[in-house]
Amino acid sequence: RQRLPRDRWLQTVLEKIEPGGEIGMESCGGAHHWARQLQARGFQVRLIAPQFVKPYVKSNKNDANDAEAICEAMSRPSMRFVAIKTIEQQDIQATHRIRAGLIEQRTAKANQIRGLVAEYGLVAPKELLMLRRAIPCWLEDADNGLTVRLRRLLNGLWG
Repeated sequence: RQRLPRDRWLQTVLEKIEPGGEIGMESCGGAHHWARQLQARGFQVRLIAPQFVKPYVKSNKNDANDAEAICEAMSRPSMRFVAIKTIEQQDIQATHRIRAGLIEQRTAKANQIRGLVAEYGLVAPKELLMLRRAIPCWLEDADNGLTVRLRRLLNGLWG
């Protein structure tokens, strides 16, 4: 139940636990980094997915209760563990997550444009390529009812 600041955590583990010992951690942000650090120093590290730790948390979520739940989960013979990711695997995962986020943002922006121009009586095509082609046409058409302000906004979004 000792409280440890993040910058002293590794030092304390190295002082109190002999290399070769087994350390269980919940697989959360930074866990793969710490697991690699501990493995490099001779520890056997086991990561447990949060959904497998949660059933063992007895009361309110805090560090002490989480640690107790992780110990309980580690003791189960049928517990499944998460493989520790390499730096390369984390790079690939980061690439996929960032790309997925950018696609999500692009889709949201296209839907926002469709909603905005619909208020001016313009119907935007569903396909992204067609929407990209329609925006310059709307900007050039002086008689479609778009205001100067909205034209400026659409021009910025199109760019």
